[in-house]
Amino acid sequence: MRVILATDGTSESNAAVAMVGNLRFSDGDEVTIITVIDMAVPMAFDAYAGYLPNTQEIEKIARENAEAVLEETGRIIGESLGDSGVTVETEILIGSPESRIVEKAEEIGADLIVVGSHGYNRWERLLLGSVSDSVVHHAPCSVLVVRSEETED
Repeated sequence: MRVILATDGTSESNAAVAMVGNLRFSDGDEVTIITVIDMAVPMAFDAYAGYLPNTQEIEKIARENAEAVLEETGRIIGESLGDSGVTVETEILIGSPESRIVEKAEEIGADLIVVGSHGYNRWERLLLGSVSDSVVHHAPCSVLVVRSEETED
């Protein structure tokens, strides 16, 4: 079985990490832990307002944060799987989280994608979008959306 765990280090993603630790794996299964850096966010700044952010510095900080998230998540998953013979890999992707998660699943032939839910209400989903909702509708495999205990709708 090939599983993708998409995480961004939030409490909602941590619930997904915990869920992967509870799944039953066999020798030879693979878990790919990914986090996606969305560099479209800095482009929302108004260049005419007199401030243009240093995107190289923003990307450097985002990459450092992503590396820290993957290191911690990899440690947690590694501890929960022990010596089960499961291969654990990590990868930082750049782009739109919705599309990059789906593309990675297609690339590796994933059997399952595990993502956390931010628990947005109807209006928040309309304004902000929902990564998990988009992944559910476009993924080439099953998707497990995990809600954290403190998430309310």
